[in-house]
Amino acid sequence: MSKDPPGCLSREFKLKAIERLKAGESGSALARELGVKRTLIYRWRNAFDGGGALALRDRRGRPTKADALAMAAARGPAVKAGDLAAARRQIAELERKVGAQQLDLDFFRQALRHVEASRRPSDRSGATASSPASKR
Repeated sequence: MSKDPPGCLSREFKLKAIERLKAGESGSALARELGVKRTLIYRWRNAFDGGGALALRDRRGRPTKADALAMAAARGPAVKAGDLAAARRQIAELERKVGAQQLDLDFFRQALRHVEASRRPSDRSGATASSPASKR
C-alpha cells in the first residue's frame, strides 16, 4: 500500500489499480491486497472512464479550477457529440409533428370548403345561411 495517509492516495497508485482491474483481476482481491474498499476501486475506474487520468486526483475535496477546466475540456467533444445527436433526434421528431399538423390543417380546410359550398344562400338579408336538412 502507499505511504500516503488514508484518502490521499496518489494518481499513479489509482491508475495502477485501475489497470490491474481492467486486466481482469478481481476487484475484491485487489481491494484486500491494496488495503482499500472494493467500492473505492470501482469509483476510481468510473471516474477514469468518465474523465481520464485527470479525474483521478491526489487529494480530497473539490478539484482546483485548473483541474476542473482540464477535465471539462477533455470530455467536451464527447458531450457535444451526444448533445448534437440528441438535438438531431428532437428536430426529426418536431418535423414529424409539424408534418402531421399540416396534414390535419389540409384536411380541415378541405372539409370547411365542402361545408361552405353545400350551404344554401339565405333569402333574407342579415339571416344566416343553413346547411341542408338531414335525410334521416
